[in-house]
Amino acid sequence: MIRFHKEGYKIITIALILSVAGILLVEKFIDIPWLVKTIQIVILAFLIIILQFFRNPKRVAPLNDNVLVAPVDGKVVVIEEVEEPEYFKGKRLQVSIFMSPINVHVTRYAMSGTIKYSKYHPGKYLVAWHPKASTDNERTSVVINNKTFGDVLYRQIAGALAKRIVNYAKEGDKVVQGTDAGFIKFGSRVDLYLPLETKLNISIGDVVKGGIQVIAEK
Repeated sequence: MIRFHKEGYKIITIALILSVAGILLVEKFIDIPWLVKTIQIVILAFLIIILQFFRNPKRVAPLNDNVLVAPVDGKVVVIEEVEEPEYFKGKRLQVSIFMSPINVHVTRYAMSGTIKYSKYHPGKYLVAWHPKASTDNERTSVVINNKTFGDVLYRQIAGALAKRIVNYAKEGDKVVQGTDAGFIKFGSRVDLYLPLETKLNISIGDVVKGGIQVIAEK
């Protein structure tokens, strides 16, 4: 059975009502059979796209403090040593995962631990792969701490289509690996900032599954 994320309930309901109404109105007011079918197919395609965005498949995380799981579904587009200016103010290993329109858009906790930092930043809506997206776009920055990895920062980044980031992490919360950390509506990218000595199990171009796939270990 397909599960949907709670952040999509309102949008799915509206889309369903509009789709049914549109299909019925087209049937009633247009007399050209081929045009009726074409418009109805377009309406159904629109509804399917909306449902696709808000899928929330059940995932079972390894619950292992010595590994990190992917926080989202998507493609690994960046692995590099960078200067992280917001929280660490020093060098970290950045891993960026890009979510396409067909990916699940749920954000999940990469590891269990305590939330030390959680901040929302308003910003632009550049395309997610833009070099300045991680610093100029609307985003949230969250730091989790556990005894194995220390502090790990993940950043939800909005894209050209994403207009709302949902972040459930609050400072002081105890969180569990693989559980729901938030949602990026209609977008787009998550960056991880890891200790430099972190051993990665992924390469650029790999497609990963959020909440279950181990991407790094100590």
